[in-house]
Formats: sequence, C-alpha cells, structure tokens
Amino acid sequence: MPDVMEKGGFDAVIGNPPFRGGQHLTGDLGTNSRNWFVNLLASGQKGSADVVAYFFLRAMSLLTGRGTLGLIATNTVAQGHTREVGLDRMVVDGFTITRSIQSRSWPAANASLEYAAVWGTRGELAPNVPRVSDEVSVEQISTLLEPAGRVDGSPVRLAENAGLAFQGCTILGKGFVLEAEEAAEWIAADSRNADVLFLYLNGDDLNSRADGTPSRWVIDFGNRSEAAARDYQLPYTRVLQRVRSVRLKDNRKVYRDYWWQYAEKRPAMRRRIAGLDELMGMTRHSATVIPRRIPTGQVPSEALVIFASNSFVDQAVLSASLHQMWAIKYGSTLGIGVRYTPSSVFETFPRPEPTERLAEVGKTLDTERREIMLRRDLGLTKLYNLVNDPDVTDSADADVARMREIHVELDQAVMTAYGWDDVPLEHGFHTYRQMRRWTVSPTARVEILDRLLEENHRRAAAQGEAPPAEAETEEETE
Repeated sequence: MPDVMEKGGFDAVIGNPPFRGGQHLTGDLGTNSRNWFVNLLASGQKGSADVVAYFFLRAMSLLTGRGTLGLIATNTVAQGHTREVGLDRMVVDGFTITRSIQSRSWPAANASLEYAAVWGTRGELAPNVPRVSDEVSVEQISTLLEPAGRVDGSPVRLAENAGLAFQGCTILGKGFVLEAEEAAEWIAADSRNADVLFLYLNGDDLNSRADGTPSRWVIDFGNRSEAAARDYQLPYTRVLQRVRSVRLKDNRKVYRDYWWQYAEKRPAMRRRIAGLDELMGMTRHSATVIPRRIPTGQVPSEALVIFASNSFVDQAVLSASLHQMWAIKYGSTLGIGVRYTPSSVFETFPRPEPTERLAEVGKTLDTERREIMLRRDLGLTKLYNLVNDPDVTDSADADVARMREIHVELDQAVMTAYGWDDVPLEHGFHTYRQMRRWTVSPTARVEILDRLLEENHRRAAAQGEAPPAEAETEEETE
C-alpha cells in the first residue's frame, strides 16, 4: 500500500463497510479511535455519525485525483448526522455521486435490513456523463441519494422554532410503569399517591387507540429528593425493588445516583407546556407522520415527539403534505417509515404565517377525523392506512373520501399561506422513499421542497448564526 499512495492513491475502492451506530463508537473502539475518526477523517466535524461515514471518508482519501469508489452501506449513510459528516463533506471536497441506491431491502430472506449503495468519483465530470438514481437517469444526485433539486445545501435550524418540539421523557426502568387498576388501588390506599402517579402515553396508545388515550400509568417523582420520594410508600417501594438494581448498572453517574428519577425528565418541555390545556404529539417512528391533539397532565414517553402548541394553525401545518415530505427528506428512515428528529425536521422547517383559513382547516381536520375514528374504532395508523390505500376508492368509503378531501383543502391552504398558489398540486397516490400515500405529485414535491429550502436559507441568513441546541432536545440514537 505505501507504494500505491506514493503514486497518488488507488484508482478504485469497493467494499461493504461494517455498521455501527455513532453512539457506540467510543465504547466499542475507545476514545483514541473515535478522536482519530473525528479529527483526522472528518476534519474535526462532530456529530453522532455511524461508522460508515468515516469509512466513506477514508475510502475517498485513498483515491487518486480521478479515482472512483463503489460502496454498499446502511441507508443511514444518506441521513442526518451520518450524511453531514460523510457524503456532505465528500461533495464539498470535490466528490461527485454518479449512481445511487437510496434504500432497498437486503436480498436475503433471513436479513431484515435496508441498504444503500453509492458510486462516485473525485474530480470534475462532464455534464453529459450519465447519472442514475434508483435506476432512473437524472441530471444530478444529491447527498440524500435522490435527484437533486435546483437549490443546493442543507437546511439550517431556525431560531423561531427553538424550544417548541421535544422528545418525550426517558424513564429508563420498566418498574416505573403500572397498570391502571393498580394505580387506582394505590390512590385509594393513600390519596397522596396521586401526586406522583400519572397517565403514561406511548406511541402505541397514540397511534392505535381511537381516542389516543394512555392504557397505563407511570410513577413520576419529578425532581424530588430520595427522602421526599420515600414519603410515597407504595410508589417508592416499587421503584426501589424494580428500578434501582437496573439503574445502578448504568454507565452514566447521574442515572445511578438519582435512580428514583427519570433518566431524562425534560424540564424545558414541562416548562413550555405548563400553561397549555392541550398540545400535539406524534410518534417518533411511524409511516404516518401526522400529529394529534392530546391533553396535558400526562407523561409522554420517549417514543413521542411533543409540540408545545395547541394552535389549530400549527396542527394544519404539521399535518400537511409539505411537512410530511420535509420530514421524510430530512429525518431518517426506519424500515418503511420515518424517524422524526425534532432538531433536523421541525427546527429547520420554515412555517408559514398564520391565517384564518389555516385555523379553520386545522380545526376541521381535528373535529371530523376524531368523529370518524371514534365511530369506527380506528386508530390513527389504521385510518391513514385506508386513506393511503389506492384500493380503497372514494365511492367505496365515504369517510376515506372525506379525509382525502380535507387533506387536499389543507395542502391548498398551506400553499396559499406561503403565497405559492402557482404550483399545481395534483393530488393522487404517489410513492416517495418507498412510502406510498395520498399526497401531491412528484413534480409538485420537488418544487415545494426547493421552495421550502430557499425559504429556510432566507430566514437563516436573516437570523444570523443558528441557535444552539438545548441538550435535552437532542434525540436518542438506537
């Protein structure tokens, strides 16, 4: 290899880098290796990037000035921090993607995973050199491994959206959770226990139950000291017996020392929603990417994203195809679904100015959808599976037809709020990143995403430097 590098590097590098999540690199490989990845390969750019990003950077560094590479990787290579650290950096340094597979099931029956593939070259290419994205000829391929729009760059976090979207509480201990019957018995035994017992809302409840109500309860001592928690005999004994032993094994000192409290209590979220009667919640992992209204006074689990707003305008905007497409593009995928990350999706999304029409259609969506779900005992997922199923015709199901009609009205209202009435939406059943849904046409999608990115860049330039993240709003990585 030294003689190869003395001659300028390799003409080609091919391979299949191993997968390991960015949160595990230090634990697996040690601090020295992690620092080498970050400081040498990534030029000091930090982020929770999976190991494939560093393999891509290393492969490019081994190429000659006009060398090529072809690498198979997990589909996270084109998502979130992994994309920013890897492919984004490579393109800035002169790499051109010539062929890509964005996400495809691994062709082995016993392997349940999605992979991506990237082919490209260093140095400039003539405009007429073919580029192919998912078997379709295109003019240019973005680091998202899809046809590039006319607007370059990544979205920037906007100050106007800071402190409005949060991941729910990470309790870290199944012993905190109890069934409704037991919670009722504890409150009957000592009414003071109601101070530390709350309904516990998780993703399955939000998406599967027609009314979206929690099925279980949870112990929450908040910031109470251990001595104060001990005053609640039944809840404290449960946590002592079922949580303490688990938490004492945790690597993080604060989790061990404060084992009776949640690992992540989300104090900023609690402060922000304290004055609201309702807020909006969405599961972090879903194919629906639709929020619903929920009452305050519950403990949302880490499986949820909580929006600190009870505005019907926000409900309309967050339920629109525009926001769904933005989430699919700038979030990350989890099989055939989306992992919604507040920092990269919501905080970068340039929301339109509020209008009366947005409030009207947001309330219509909430009211009529709620009635349909309760009448037919349908959860959010099952309802939208029907809405997004082309085999369920409007004539066969009047409720589904009405839901599609509302979403057309909603998308049009959002477009009007932006002043983009000139874009034909052409709703129908269209597929984007392996997700088929009732939404705007592919042509409209490309134009809308370009305009949203332009608007994001315009607002980012006006605000100056991007706002720093609050530590507790950073999403967990599995």
